This record gives sequence, structure tokens and C-alpha cells, in this order.
Amino acid sequence: MKKHIPNLITGLNAASGAMAVFMALYGQIGWAACFMIAGMVFDFFDGMVARLLHVKSEMGKELDSLADVITFGVAPALLAHMLIRDLLLPEGTGSIASLTAYEQVILFIPLLIPVFSAFRLAKFNLDTRQSVSFIGLPVPAHALFWVGLVFARVKAPLLYQTFFGNIWVLALCVLILSILLISELPMFSLKISGFSWFANKVVYLYFLTLLVVALCFGWAVLPFVIPFYILYCAVKALCSNR
Repeated sequence: MKKHIPNLITGLNAASGAMAVFMALYGQIGWAACFMIAGMVFDFFDGMVARLLHVKSEMGKELDSLADVITFGVAPALLAHMLIRDLLLPEGTGSIASLTAYEQVILFIPLLIPVFSAFRLAKFNLDTRQSVSFIGLPVPAHALFWVGLVFARVKAPLLYQTFFGNIWVLALCVLILSILLISELPMFSLKISGFSWFANKVVYLYFLTLLVVALCFGWAVLPFVIPFYILYCAVKALCSNR
């Protein structure tokens, strides 16, 4: 019986992702973001429970990837699509047919997200280098960026409008983050091994930066949680290559 517990938790991840999709389709983008966060929690605990119960399996590994495609591939694509749509067709005015050709392309550019996320997950399953850290942007981190934008639009509207209230900026975010998903950029895990400063200094500095920004600017930190993470990973990779 206990061997099925991690798979049940993974199923809850998939259900959370599907619910996020349903909420997005009904225009409840905030609730969609909340269900994606729930999926992230289940995604964190399924592997932990499998290790604690000593019931890790190949089936569980594949099931986890399939659930992640929904929660961290399809769901964030819908969030990105709706954020772009709300800029192109504010308050539901007009229709897709009224958009220019390039606007229609930008509207559906989030289709890249589930495609690149699926490639990322397949690559992760086959890549033996990613047992402790990551090569390329993890799909939950990518999804968290779009969740952050959704909450920032409500909690820090002026900042959101200033930095992300443009269809070209959002389209560029889709392109850059999709490429990072399958890139060879080494990215550190946020799991702390011990409490040594030397072993965890980059992680500590990252969280310290987020804390300072949050204390100074409040909710404005949300859209920059993942950009800061990418920046620290890039700096660490550059320093390691010297």
C-alpha cells in the first residue's frame, strides 16, 4: 500500500495543474496561479515521501514528469497567454480576428512553453549530471515566474505595468525562459546541504537579496524572484569557469 502513496501525491500535482487550467479557462487567473502553487507543493513532497518510504520507482519518475507537463507546462502557458491577451484585448473588447498578424503570433507564442517544458523534462530524466544541481531552468522555477507576474499584477500594478505591461516584453520573456529550459546553464538547487556558508553562500546571497528587496519594495519582489535566481546562476557559472 505504501508504494502508492508517492504516486497519489503526484496525482494531486496533476489534478492541481488541471484545475489551474480550468480556472484560467474561466478567466480566474488568480485562482489558476494558486492551484499551480499547490501543484508545486505536491511536486516537492512526492519525491520526499518516496525517499522516506524507500519506494522510488521508474513508474513514479515517469508519472512525475507527466504531471509536471500539466502543472508546469500547460498551466503557465495559459497564464502567459492570458496576460498577453489582456493587453491586446483589454476587458474582452474586440476579437482575435481584429488583431494584426504579428499580434496574433505574439498572442499564441506561449505555445512554446509546454513544448520546451516537455523537452526539458525528458532531458532531465536522461541526464545523470542533474542529481544534485540542475542543467537548465527547472520547470517549477519557470512556472513560478508566471505565477509571480499574476500576483504582481494585483499586488504591485504600477511595477507590473512599468516592467511587464507590454506584449513585446512578455513575448521576450516566453522566448528567453523557454530557451533557458533546455540550455546548458548550470543552475544551483535551492536545497541547503548543511549550514556551512562556504557550501551554501550563493543560495544564502540569493535569499538575502530577495529578503532585502521584499523589505524595501514589498510585493514588487514577486516578478523578480526567478530573474534574480537566473542572474545568480549565471554569475556563479561565470566565476566557476575562471
